This record gives sequence, C-alpha cells and structure tokens, in this order.
Amino acid sequence: MSYLVLARKYRPQTFDQVVEQDHVTRTLTNAITADRVAHAVLFSGPRGTGKTTVARILAKAMNCSTGPRPAPCNECRSCREITTGHAVDVFEIDGASNNSVDQIRELRDHIKYMPAHSAYKIYIIDEVHMLSMPAFNALLKTLEEPPSHAMFIFATTEPHKIPITILSRCQRHDFKRIGLKSIIAHMKTICQQEGFQIPDESLVLIAREATGSMRDALSLLDQVLSCFKDRVSHDQVLDILGAMDRNYVLELCGTILQGDMGAILNTIDDCYNRGYDLQKLYEQVLEHFRNLLIVKMGRNMEKLVDLPATEIDQMIARTEAVSATVLTQILDDLFREEASIRRATDTKLAFEMAVIRMDQMKPVLPIDELIDKLDSLRKEIYDPPGDKPVALKQANDPVISGSKQQTDYPKAQTGIDEHPTIPEVQPAVDNSASDLETTWHQLYDIICKDNPSLGASLTKCRLKKVSAETIEIEVLDNGFAVNMLKREKNKSILKQVFAAYFGTEKAVEWTIAAESDAASKKKKSQNEQRKKQKALSHPLVADAIEIFSGKLIDIKLK
Repeated sequence: MSYLVLARKYRPQTFDQVVEQDHVTRTLTNAITADRVAHAVLFSGPRGTGKTTVARILAKAMNCSTGPRPAPCNECRSCREITTGHAVDVFEIDGASNNSVDQIRELRDHIKYMPAHSAYKIYIIDEVHMLSMPAFNALLKTLEEPPSHAMFIFATTEPHKIPITILSRCQRHDFKRIGLKSIIAHMKTICQQEGFQIPDESLVLIAREATGSMRDALSLLDQVLSCFKDRVSHDQVLDILGAMDRNYVLELCGTILQGDMGAILNTIDDCYNRGYDLQKLYEQVLEHFRNLLIVKMGRNMEKLVDLPATEIDQMIARTEAVSATVLTQILDDLFREEASIRRATDTKLAFEMAVIRMDQMKPVLPIDELIDKLDSLRKEIYDPPGDKPVALKQANDPVISGSKQQTDYPKAQTGIDEHPTIPEVQPAVDNSASDLETTWHQLYDIICKDNPSLGASLTKCRLKKVSAETIEIEVLDNGFAVNMLKREKNKSILKQVFAAYFGTEKAVEWTIAAESDAASKKKKSQNEQRKKQKALSHPLVADAIEIFSGKLIDIKLK
C-alpha cells in the first residue's frame, strides 16, 4: 500500500519537530552533547504523545554517521534505515507479543555481538510493561551492565506495572498530554500543506476528541480528509466523526444557569434522539462548569482552562451575573450525581432526575451577601420611612467637660426602641465602672444603627479605659468577635464613630480578657450548687428531716 496516513507521513524526524515535549527533548539533546546518555532509558506517558517517535529520533542521533549528534542528518545510511524501519542495528520489539522469558533470553544471547555498521546496537521495546515477571528477571543483569555498544529504550503507558528493580536501572522521562492549542496549530499546518480547508471549530472538535493524543487527532483528521476533496463544513465533520456538537453542551449549561427546566429537559431529549452518548454529555457539562468556575475566579485561566481564547471570552461574559458560590454549588451537585449517572441502566432518566434535583435545591448565598441583607433589614426596622436620621457629631466640634448625664438605653429583651442621639456636649469620662458602662452603651447604640453585624460583635466587648489619646477596649471572646473586629472595614467604622463621639481621634487598643476570674467563679458556684442539690436529695437527709420534722438551714461543703 503506497498511501501513508498523516500520523506516519508527518512524524517528527528531529527533536525540534516534536510537539510540546520540550522537557524531554531538551534533556536528551543536552545529554548527547555532553556525552552523558544513559544506557537504559524509559519513556512513559499517555498514548500518542511521541514516545516511540522520540525513541527513533534518539536512535538516529546515536547511530548517525556524523554522530552521536543532537540533530541527526536524516541522510546517512543509518538514519534512512531507522526512518524506514529496516535498520539492522536497531531492534523494535513489541512487548505485548514478545513477552516470554525465552525471547528475552534470546535477546540477551545476541546482545553481546557487535553492531553491523552502526555505533550502537539499540533495542526499542514498546509497551514494556507487558513483559512477564520471569522475562523482567532475565533482563535484570543485562540491563544493569550491558555491553558498551548496547543501549535499551523502553516505552510504556503504564509505568506502575513495571517492577521497581527495572525502574531503578533506567533513566525515566515522563511525557505529558499535548495541549489543545498545540494540536490545533499542528493540524492547521498539515491542512495547509495538504491544500485542505476545514473550519476552525471543526479542528477544535477534533482536538477535544483526541484528549491530548496527537496520533488520535491526526487519525481523525485523516478520516475527515479522506471523505472530501479540498473543503468540508462543520456539520459534515460532525456526521463523519459521529461526535457531539459543542453547542449542545453550551446550550445545556446556559439553561442550567437560567433555571429553565423545560429547556433543560428538551435539550437532553434532543441529544438522546440524535444518538449522542448522554454519559459523555454529562462529563462535558461537568467539565464546562469547572471551567466556568476557574474563569470566574480569574486565576491562571490560560494554564488551567485549555480552550480557545474566543470561548474563554464568552465564558467570562456569561459568568459576570453569576457568583462563584452558585457555580461551586452546581459543580458540587453534578459531582454528587456522577456515580449514579455512570451506573444507571437508563442514563436518560438518571440525567433528568439529576437536573430536577439540582433545580429543587435553592442556591446558597455568600456570607457577605447575607450580612448585607441583614444590615439592610435592620436599617429598615430602625429607620422607618419619615424618621429623621441621626447625625454624628463632627470631629472638630469642641469637647466641654461637665457633669455626667444619665441616659436610659434600650435593653435587648424589650425590643427595639428609639436610638439615642449623641449629645451636643459630650461629658468627660472619669473611667468609673458606671461611667464607662454608660459611655459604651451610647457607642453601642450608635454603631448598631447602621452596622448591626458589627454591633453584634461589640456585645462581647466592654470599655475598659478612656484617656486623652487612647481608648482601651477589652474583648471578652477570642473567637468570631475578634475576627470581625480585625477587619479593616470595621476598624474604619469604629474609628469614625469614636472620633465623632469624643470630638477628637483616639488610638484604639484591644485587649483579650482573661476569662480565668469570671469563668472560674461561675464554674465554682455551679459546682457548689450541684453538690448541695445532691446532698439535699440524699435518702438519709430526707429521712432525718421527715422523722424529726426538721428544717434545713444550710449545707456545709468540705
């Protein structure tokens, strides 16, 4: 057969032509230049990423008539024979079909002979993990100390199946999946060389179907090119490959965000009638919402979202009106239903039930949004329509010392009362307990009017000391209240209120109350009460009181 498929026709012949495996090719190039090439090399990674191709290029680089050199000439006898697969000194062995111990023993017996006309005798064993354990054991000694003219190159997609004794004797290089953009660019170049026109969206579809494998992408492209002469439409590509239209995924995700259950079920039904794999559709929906969340967070989008720039821009526009919390909840719901979709005998029914359950679950609100709503509700209660707002005293107003003024303040249990206004003349604080408590109640009511959430945290605080330059506030709780008071927004609010109240800016000092005194006294009192109650309920005590008609005066605890 004279026709060469695209994967063979456009196979890289030098390290520079290998797509997106620079970390491997750079290491091998430097090793050849420095004459530090290992006698046993292991290439591992997903299928179609270039393992066998790089192995052949390495063999050419080592056996080139002008080498070893990083860039083989591809013109000498050795290079041409390796390219065509007829090299007498390069042995390509399929590990799946040559996995017996006898075949490895035969290899071991022939390896001691010198190469025919090349510098090295090179053994390329593909899918090396398929060798049997006796075959691996027979290879151990030869692999550790091979003849100076021998070299081993192993390739595998499952390195975890290779014994550790073999891995420890090899220099390992891991191949990565090829990115979507690199596959698309490579296919565009091939289409230009072949004189074939194909829509960009079709190339994106082929690249996504390849899942990081360049060989799979070129095989699909070859299938498309074989059906048409010089051009093809996107609809024709969909028919040829039997692939799912990406628009169905985007449409379904859009209707899920909108909560249009009728449109969601119609899209699922349409995909089912067209013969699409609904399980694969569900996986693509899950992937799309993951990408939406990454785009919404705006972190490392180019690296984490392997999509064309145009589609990323569309995703950014779509997520503007959606919070990250909602996307996280949708993604969590999709993950929760994934197992049932995968195991279901009726995938369509399981898919429909999954989206119905998602629709019935109301999205949660972010904590900041909840706090803002509570603040707004509190303001509406405190400030009914028509009420005159209370104005804070300006910071430059003079402070006049005078007698103390006693004000009645609303208690929490009596409901919401009128808010006290800041007196026009603020009395000086003499740091007595009652004066400090009165001043703190006034400050608390002022803050609660506009910032109820901050006021809730101040219930865990008390005013300890007021001086000409500082205000010392003691925090009775070291948990949530401290975290709330540490926020820059809350610090700014407190600073503004204190400056308006006292007529001058004061530095705020926060201290954490030692709970040992109050807590220990309370705990001790509770223990004593429990002991007295236990003693009172003792049968002997009850009998003595009844017999003597006595009266219990006190209980002494030791």
